[in-house]
Amino acid sequence: MAEITAGLVKELRERSGAGMMDCKKALNETGGDLEAAVDWLRAKGLAAAAKKAGRTAAEGLVGVHVAGTKGVAVEINSETDFVAKNEQFQDFVRAVSQVALESGVGEDIEALAAAAYPGGGTVAEKLTANIATIGENQALRRVKTVSVDNGAVVAYVHNALAPGMGKIGVLVALESEAATDKLEALGKQLAMHIAAAFPLALDETGLPADLVERERVIAAEKAAESGKPADIVAKMVEGAVAKYRKENALLSQLFVMDGKTKIADVVAAAGKEAGSAIVLKDYVRFQLGEGIEKQESDFAAEVAAVANKG
Repeated sequence: MAEITAGLVKELRERSGAGMMDCKKALNETGGDLEAAVDWLRAKGLAAAAKKAGRTAAEGLVGVHVAGTKGVAVEINSETDFVAKNEQFQDFVRAVSQVALESGVGEDIEALAAAAYPGGGTVAEKLTANIATIGENQALRRVKTVSVDNGAVVAYVHNALAPGMGKIGVLVALESEAATDKLEALGKQLAMHIAAAFPLALDETGLPADLVERERVIAAEKAAESGKPADIVAKMVEGAVAKYRKENALLSQLFVMDGKTKIADVVAAAGKEAGSAIVLKDYVRFQLGEGIEKQESDFAAEVAAVANKG
């Protein structure tokens, strides 16, 4: 059983939005398993939903680069936000983004590390040199490329720290014969939606099976506690899972700009207006540090007091 520390209680509170005492109880009930505690809180109705993006704990930058009908997003981490503002580090992120697109590494971060870096050596070797000169650990984390045969790939950076780089980077790949300016305008709107809504897949069939099953288990536990007949419970579970699928697949999400139109219908309407069908082929959404935990040493006294209770 994991120790129920102040840090664990604090993290569960941030992940779930539940109260501290409820978080402490959830961790005790689940033997200190953070993910199980999140599910326990949700099953008990004490947390509306787990945060989708995880904790944004690591620093660094997400860089995006588009050339023609191809685009790439990369995430490069550092220990502190100070380094993200360093011109040398920004130049590195910019160069690596271009290398990733030109070398065709797809989603292979090892291939990116081994790719030739402008001016000599490899990306990995340049990274090592940066660590030595900047004096802080840095790491290549992930990369993804999207492309279309005809159409446009549109990039968007939310709260950009410098051109083409910031803490959230989005790419939208639109397949179409429509005019480029029409696709760029649509792509920008879709990218802003993606940055805000954080879809987990393009469509419902692409949602990770383990996440869907996890929702089913949570829904079944909540429904069982309702005391309703088995047939009603079964319908409640299926309804909850269907809702989860719709809310987390991009094409079935409601457009954040009006709150009522499905993204699939937004794309269809744009194609009709442009006089040529538009297909939302793919997308990328990288948020800096999502899923990476960073140790914190200054926990609030209130949290510590709750965590240290028997």
